[in-house]
Parts: sequence; structure tokens; C-alpha cells
Amino acid sequence: MKDAPLYLRPRVDPPLASLLGDAPFLHSLVDALGSPLNVLLPEVVAENAERFRSVYRRHHLAGRVYFAHKANRSSALVRRLAACDPAAVGIDVASLEELRHALSCGFTGDRVMATGPKDAEFLWLAARTGATVNADSVAELDQLAEIVRQYGLPRTDVLVRLSGFESDPEPGGTGTRVLSRRSRFGTPVAEADRLWTALERHADSVELVGLAYHLDTTGLEEKGRALERCVLLMDECRARGFAPRAVDIGGGFGVGYVQDAGEWERWTTALSEAVLGTRPPLTWRGHGYGLRNEAGTVRGAAALYPAHRPTAGPGYLDALLSGPAPVLGRSPATLLLEHLHDLYVEPGRALVDQCGLSLARVVEVRPLGDGPDRYLVRLGMNAGDVSLEEHGVLVDPVLLPRGGPDDGREPADDGPGDGREPADDGPVGVHLVGNLCLEADLITRRLVFLPRTPRPGDLLAFVNTAGYVMDFHAHHAQRRPSARTVAVTGEGGARRWCPDENYWPLTHPQGASA
Repeated sequence: MKDAPLYLRPRVDPPLASLLGDAPFLHSLVDALGSPLNVLLPEVVAENAERFRSVYRRHHLAGRVYFAHKANRSSALVRRLAACDPAAVGIDVASLEELRHALSCGFTGDRVMATGPKDAEFLWLAARTGATVNADSVAELDQLAEIVRQYGLPRTDVLVRLSGFESDPEPGGTGTRVLSRRSRFGTPVAEADRLWTALERHADSVELVGLAYHLDTTGLEEKGRALERCVLLMDECRARGFAPRAVDIGGGFGVGYVQDAGEWERWTTALSEAVLGTRPPLTWRGHGYGLRNEAGTVRGAAALYPAHRPTAGPGYLDALLSGPAPVLGRSPATLLLEHLHDLYVEPGRALVDQCGLSLARVVEVRPLGDGPDRYLVRLGMNAGDVSLEEHGVLVDPVLLPRGGPDDGREPADDGPGDGREPADDGPVGVHLVGNLCLEADLITRRLVFLPRTPRPGDLLAFVNTAGYVMDFHAHHAQRRPSARTVAVTGEGGARRWCPDENYWPLTHPQGASA
């Protein structure tokens, strides 16, 4: 008796579910524009921004939601956000090119926050256009102030990014103070005096409008400690004559990729068993995703994104704002309200949740020697086109057969590659490989289970790829084109599409009809 398939089926919400259900439309897009193909739903990003704003309203907070542009290169998504309420939605840009793109898509400088490592050109354009600069270090403040003076620019609004937050010792513990996870970004809180001195030195050129942090953790408690510490430091800033008004808590609100918690738990448990050798491998060549077998014991930590997250996105922000504060004893939302501070957030992945999918055509299906229900499936894409592995995201693609009951086409005649017809007798395990002549070009190292054997000409839809997956690592290796991107809208029940760069959030968008 063979083992039950270990599915990791995706979470699919409307309207993405409706788009995924229209297989003939998606096949027609790939027929016209090629494989791979990215498909975006611009209206969903505006709906997600509104969900974040609803959390602000629930806690009676002011401030702005800044989209972390690096999550996706799309023009359509940025243009749609530019059409949102200017007081409520802004954009976080982490390079000169992202800043230029945001401005060209309709954002004005006062809605832009410049983050990340910055060179002189980036700082100059940010200051010239009136963007807020989220300064990473004293050296960056010095460089910005020099540019403002040299070119006679108006005083530039700045936030300063902090790191190295401490927690108080736990009662009955070791008595030591615990640092938050070390970061190569930001100025450690212990060195904050250097920041205040630099801000005083450059008072003619920059104006402190707030404090910022971004912690690489999913821990609510750790983020709550940092927020509370920033509120206390804001009081310290006021005592030195500054007038900060905002706390920027960064991003990291997360996305739930896998629908069913049980499937995620079963798969991660099975991975440990496979590493121990008590069950067949679940991955290509026994890859352990950071786990290893040491004398019959599993060691290491799985380098995987928590694919099932019951609390993510706006819900995660709500939980953070509602949680207890470790020192002052009041929730972060209450602290912000009491001190009349605005709240800034920088969601990337969470703001483009359910905004799109990536399509790949099945090119070849080859039986493996591992058993009658194991196949190697080559796709018309490579690992750079859908960088699941780079971000530790494990989730099943959705099989969209060609020639389904609502599709007027005949099934493809191509066989599985060895003259044998693929069986349609239930779930099969497949290894998904890319179109590069590299052993390492695996779409995912995981053995993926599909409801039936795919055939050449079918499509696999990788769902919810708009955040960091569909274009973050895209490249032109072997001169292969990277995926084109289209924006899909719906008006009166009819789907319309256009190239991503041609989308504008106007009343009557132009594009081809389905």
C-alpha cells in the first residue's frame, strides 16, 4: 500500500480563485504571450491596503501604509496604489530606480519613503522631490545633510532606523538582558546618542520626524518590545528639542500560503522522518532544508517560510497593536495614542497577498525509476522565474489541464517522453524542473503531489507569487526571456487584460477582452 500523497494545497481567496477557475482564459494568455507568464490583479492590492487601514481605524490611529516596492517590479500595482488616498497610502523605495519608478507611476514625493542602502544619487533625488529619508546610520545622515546644503535644498524629513533592542531580564532567569536578533541595518539603540548628536549638528538640513525599526522575526513579543522602546526614545528626543511624530515598525506581517494547517504539519513531520530514513525521501536527492541526521537524531533548523500562518497581514498588525507592553503595561496601540504618535508600516509581501499568480506550460513528462507514480516534469520556466526555493516557500501549484470540459481544444498529443501514455489513475508525485541545462534548476526540491499526471500542454499555476516570488530573482540566463506580466481587470463580468506597463487605474481601462 503506497503512502498517501502529502499535499500542500494553496490558500486561494476571491477574486484570485475566480481567475484560477477560468482555465480557458489563462491558457489563451499563455498561448498569446508565452510561458512563463505572470498575471496580476491590481484591484486586490488596493483592497489589501484598505484592510490594513481598517486596523488603524479599529485602534483609532493615524499614519500611513507604505508599500515595500521591492516585493514586486510591477507598474500596475504601483499605479493602483498611487490612486489610493494620499494621506493613507505611500510607497517605500529602496533604490534610485524604485524611486524613479514610483514617481513615474503617480506618487508625489511627499508620499515616498526612501529606505535601504543609499548612494549619493538616491539621496539627492529623494531630497529634491521631498521624500522622507529613513536613515540607516550616522554616516548616511552626514551624507544627506551635505547634499542638502551643497544644492540648496529644503530641509529633508528623516526617520532614523534603530536596531539592537534589549529586553529586561525575566524573573527567575539568568539576569541577563537579551538583544533582539542582530541586524546589519540600523543604528544600535545603545549608540543612539551618536544619532541625536548628528541630528543636532545637521538641524539646518534635516528634520527628525520619527524613529523606525524592522526586525527579521515573526515574534510578536520581540516586535512589541521594540515598539515600546521607540515610544520611550521619542520622549528622549523631545527632551533634546526634537519634535518627532511617527514610529515606523517596518514590515514582516507575513502571508499564509498553505490553506490547511494539518497538511503543513504532516509535511514538516514527514520531512523529519525522511531525514532520519524512516520513510522514503520527500525531496530531490534527499535535501533536508536545513535538517540533518546525526546518529539517529534530527539536528538543525528547517530553513522554511511558515507556509501556514493563521495570523498574518492585517491580522498580524492587529495582534501586535493589541498585545501587552513588557515594561509600561499598556498595549502598543494605547501607547501610540497616549503619546499622539502616528504609525507607519511597510508591508511588502502582505500588501500583494492574493494579487497574482505565475503560469508555466508543461513541456515534458518523464517517468522516473522510483515507482509507477513518480515523474520528472519539465516546465517552460526556470527557478529564477518563480523563486520559491530562494524564499523557502513550499506550496503546491494548481494543475490546469488543456482541453478541459469548458475548453474547446483537444488534449495535447505529446506523450510523457518515452512513448508511454501518462496514467490518470489518481495522485502522482512529480519533481518540477526548469528549462536551463543546470542540475540545480529545480522549481522546488520538494516532491510535489498533483491530482493526476500532467500532460505536455497543460499549465501549472503557482498561486500567490506577487510577493518576492514572481520577479525578485528573474534573469535572462541562456538568453531565455523572463516572464512577461499582465494586469487583469473585470468589468461587468468580462475579463480584460493588458501588459503590466500599459495599465492605468482609470475609469475605462484599455485592454484586450477575454
